[in-house]
Amino acid sequence: MHLGAIFPQTEIGADPVAVRDFAQAAEAMGYEDLAVFDHVLGADASQHADWDRPYRHTDLFHEPFVLFGYLAALTETIRMTTQILILGQRQTALVAKQAAEVDVLTGGRLRLGVGIGWNHVEYEALGENFSNRGRRSEEQVKLLRELWTKDVVDFTGRYHRVTHAGINPRPIQQTIPIWFGGGADRVVRRIGEQGDGWFPQFQPDSEGQERIAMMRQFAKDAGRDPMAIGIEGRIPFGDGDPEIWNKAAAAWDEAGATHLSVNTMRAGLQGPDQHIEAIRKFKEAVSG
Repeated sequence: MHLGAIFPQTEIGADPVAVRDFAQAAEAMGYEDLAVFDHVLGADASQHADWDRPYRHTDLFHEPFVLFGYLAALTETIRMTTQILILGQRQTALVAKQAAEVDVLTGGRLRLGVGIGWNHVEYEALGENFSNRGRRSEEQVKLLRELWTKDVVDFTGRYHRVTHAGINPRPIQQTIPIWFGGGADRVVRRIGEQGDGWFPQFQPDSEGQERIAMMRQFAKDAGRDPMAIGIEGRIPFGDGDPEIWNKAAAAWDEAGATHLSVNTMRAGLQGPDQHIEAIRKFKEAVSG
């Protein structure tokens, strides 16, 4: 399995040196992927009744494309991954342009994970429709791939119109891999029909393996090779020790995962040095 480190978005701070140090340390340790979470805005929970969501306006989030542009000049091999970019709250053509630019500047090292998100406050502020975000995202993926692979696009969809126009530069990868987050039935179908990979939000137990089998059946029904669709498991650093991490890694391997990432957030770590030491311990444990 490809091994990745999740960038500790909410705990790394705003010091660009710390951002650089974490990414370069992960690369030097042999991590193949650096995954970044995404939120443009955080809601002030005191002004939203019954707010029970995990993030608020006090949680720090670096913007993924800007972050990757910065890290493109500071790294050489580690792949940049969004896990996930909230696609439905963004303009599709602009995402295509930004993603292509990151792919060019990194020499073809971008993997674009997308999802529809849950934060209606963000959608409102960004001027996008929260209620049709799932249906729109299917069309967004189709348009992204056209913009990445064609010099000129003439596209008419339910939600988009591009009249004989294109982006330049186009990405090195033809096309940039698009992975999906989420796990609702309609999302599982979307992954099987459209996705290059999946970031599942479940454990690799019998129930999780049933969900994976469902996705693969949707892929077969769509005439696709189900084994060509990647799966990335995630292990929280704070949930265990080397023995537990290895058992979890083995379970993901048995479930057919192609990638595995470690999340060091919410583990009581302080500062970038402790996060760097955590991914070092994890890498030594699961690679030994």
